[in-house]
Amino acid sequence: MIGNNIQKLRHRRGLTLSQLADRAKISKSYLSNIERNLNQNPSIQIIEKIAAVLGVDFQMLVGINAEGAQLPDEEWLNFVNELKDSGVATDQLNEYKTVIEFAKWRNNQNKDNGVLKKRR
Repeated sequence: MIGNNIQKLRHRRGLTLSQLADRAKISKSYLSNIERNLNQNPSIQIIEKIAAVLGVDFQMLVGINAEGAQLPDEEWLNFVNELKDSGVATDQLNEYKTVIEFAKWRNNQNKDNGVLKKRR
């Protein structure tokens, strides 16, 4: 998991394995082992070095946020990226929230109606 997070962020930053390893002052082979999840338990110091180069918080690399909850699944991140790519601006998200809330309400209505029909 940590390795996948590092690799994705490295690619997003446009860095090669060698560039990240050099900037973090760790060996390329060690970084490669982390990214391929061969070393699934790198030290906190190593993760902090990598995080600093990638410009992210240590917790992001280990897959938790400040409250200790897991970060969103890749499926959600892809969905958000699709929204961005389709031209949806951040200030438009409230409009979409309204649509989502309506869809949730509608699903609940359908479930409730299904339960009522079964009871009759």
